Amino acid sequence: MNGSGRNRTRNSFNLRRRLQWVGLALGLCSVSLVGRAAYVQIINSDFYQRQGEARYLRELPINTSRGMITDRNGEPVAVSTPVASIWVNPQELLRSPDRIPELATALGMPLDELSSKLSQKSDKEFMFLRRRINPDDAEKVVALKIPGVASQREFRRFYPQGEAMAHVLGFTNIDDRGQEGLELAFDEWLRGKPGAKRVIRNRKGETVESDLLRPAEPGKDLTLSIDRRIQFLAFKELRSALIANKAAGGSMVIMDVATGEILAMVNLPTYNPNSVGGTAPDTRRNRAVTDLVEPGSTMKPLTIASALQTGAVTKDTIVDTNPGYMAVGRYTIKDVPRNNGVLNVTGVITRSSNIGAAKIAAKMPDQVFYDSVHSFGYGSQPHSGFPGESAGVFPRPARWSGPSKTTMSYGYGLNVTPLQIATAYSALGNGGKLIAPTFVKGQHNEGKQIIDEKVAKEVVAMMETVVTQGGAKGAAVLGYHVAGKTGTARKAGPGGYVPGHYNSLFAGVVPASNPRFATVIVINDPQAGKYYGGLVSAPVFHNVMEGALRLMDVPPDDIDAWLAAQQSGKMGHAASSLPTPPMEALMAPDAAAEFDAALPSAHATLPPAQGGTQ
Repeated sequence: MNGSGRNRTRNSFNLRRRLQWVGLALGLCSVSLVGRAAYVQIINSDFYQRQGEARYLRELPINTSRGMITDRNGEPVAVSTPVASIWVNPQELLRSPDRIPELATALGMPLDELSSKLSQKSDKEFMFLRRRINPDDAEKVVALKIPGVASQREFRRFYPQGEAMAHVLGFTNIDDRGQEGLELAFDEWLRGKPGAKRVIRNRKGETVESDLLRPAEPGKDLTLSIDRRIQFLAFKELRSALIANKAAGGSMVIMDVATGEILAMVNLPTYNPNSVGGTAPDTRRNRAVTDLVEPGSTMKPLTIASALQTGAVTKDTIVDTNPGYMAVGRYTIKDVPRNNGVLNVTGVITRSSNIGAAKIAAKMPDQVFYDSVHSFGYGSQPHSGFPGESAGVFPRPARWSGPSKTTMSYGYGLNVTPLQIATAYSALGNGGKLIAPTFVKGQHNEGKQIIDEKVAKEVVAMMETVVTQGGAKGAAVLGYHVAGKTGTARKAGPGGYVPGHYNSLFAGVVPASNPRFATVIVINDPQAGKYYGGLVSAPVFHNVMEGALRLMDVPPDDIDAWLAAQQSGKMGHAASSLPTPPMEALMAPDAAAEFDAALPSAHATLPPAQGGTQ
């Protein structure tokens, strides 16, 4: 009895102890759970809130349309069209591997390629599958309700003018960011600001609720100074000239003399900005802005203008170019094909005399000559705002060698871009006022008076004789006075100037009495037999300016010629109404500046003093 009682007492005690321990354990668990809940709900609530939202809540960008680019008349030249992009959450799709073949078929992708991409991005929650496709096609893919697959609205750039305006506009990448040309220069202006929205999705990935966080701001439109009609005309005529002359390439720039606005800028070869992939990078370069050429005889009007401005000569100064050649150190420069004899300053321009230009330049101190030519923009960036524009190469006097100033006076030993030549000639046509070029309509930069208006008008009058009496008769436009200068500069290679390879140039202003347009044409390496600027480039000036003057309603300034043509019934195409000058007349003045003459490439033995021309 006593033993059994003690056993019952002991068992009761053990049971109570056990119940106490269990109760204590449960109490501790309860406290732990309450503490954990407090920690999660109060102390670390932000973290778990973010984790929960990450599974059902998304902040998505709202893509915005890039601003439209128009020409000066409001015609679209670059527009953004809505497209769709298919994307996927790889983690979600990989949980339904049986749907992957269906998706591959819908996208037109090889199954192994899609599976490989999903495997590589298996730890990601976002991956593009197809970019910039037709919205209707994207909707068909989304309608399959494949887990993790959705579409996103984007925009794609389209260029209606295609190749004709490719180098001016440039293009955008797949993210609609400007990569070249004005698309790059004005990228921030055109791009706009994307918006954002918060969406809540169910377990199937379907959006059940959305909330706008930030509205999208569309990009701003941009109105260019370019006239697409003149641009296309220039493109067509330059292309025809390259084909006819079997040339490697060419550039053309047309500027509004009074404002500095660029009305057209064309380069060949070109590319299609709507399909950039696979095109050679070399074709995408805007040669009119980046590539350098020696200006050849187009330099002579600037040399003459500098001498007139500094008082070194007057328009009536006599320049003796006899006997048609001149020694400069160990080199000899010459006029070809003949000795031009005694000329006045106008005759130096008309006959394109190297000797005349060299003797006139010699009348100016080196620094004075450099400063004057430099004021026309040679050796400085044009400040057009175009990406990658070149400053050219115009060495300072400290770096000149013996013949440097002599050869630079007629266009060798310095390098410029077609845009720089156009800007300089625009200053001559604008009464001596240099205005930085611009691609934006209405952005009139402040002009700088670099030479007297009287001097500028005298030089323009001299350049008229090149078209009426000299080597640029092919540039004449019926009813208008044309002032210009030809150039035929040898092309430089690794070992010096390359025989048989030239750049053919023409630069001019029209109408000469009150210039409206300054135009430069550079044709690279014509190989069809003709290479003089008067034969190759001047006719392009005629063809383009004849159309541009009419398109812009510029009144004729040569009424007598206009009326005479009306009376004779020759008001058709000016090319048929103008007489074709003899070959010798076209060649002679231009040839003087442009050939093996005047190039300090090798020692030449002087002929006897009474010898003939070379």
